[in-house]
Amino acid sequence: MVKAPVAGRVKTRLGRDIGMTNAAWWYRHQTARLLRRLRDPRWHIVLAVAKAPNQPDPPIWPKELQRIDQGTGDLGQRMKRLLSCFKMAPAVIIGSDIPQIEKRHIAEAFKRLSKNQFVFGPSTDGGFWLVGAPRCASLPNSIFTNCRWSTEYALMDAKRSLSDRTSEDVATLSDVDDVNDLLEFGFAMTTKNIRVSEPHE
Repeated sequence: MVKAPVAGRVKTRLGRDIGMTNAAWWYRHQTARLLRRLRDPRWHIVLAVAKAPNQPDPPIWPKELQRIDQGTGDLGQRMKRLLSCFKMAPAVIIGSDIPQIEKRHIAEAFKRLSKNQFVFGPSTDGGFWLVGAPRCASLPNSIFTNCRWSTEYALMDAKRSLSDRTSEDVATLSDVDDVNDLLEFGFAMTTKNIRVSEPHE
């Protein structure tokens, strides 16, 4: 799931700390690095895009990658819609603001879908950075309903919405919401900009 990196429309919580332009700049480079890192012949990457109508795609997104629209509604409604696009094949959805995601995490998620009806990648803040299903044609009607998004209860609520379906977790990772998260990941800060680096790779 990606957003067009427009100042004031993406990573606004981070933008309140470092400025909206800097936050959009960071997200722009984060998504570009993520797409380069996760390209692999074992899976097909599709960009689920949230953007304003008639807004052009950023040039950092490879032109050959398929795009689909996230649509409207809350996060749960959009994720259910996206999973439903892949009715007969396993699919995972990931967030795009998690610097730690690597190919091994995606491979592990698909592996665990061979034995479970859902897989989650927990976030350290109580949410989740990944969700997947092996056959999305049979999603429960209750999936992602009554979830307290953007709270410490998001993952718990999402699992509860699956009714009696089985699920398993992959690695717990952290996303970037504010300047403290940036510093935790080792991004170097100056008074004027952010030097993009990947200290954990």
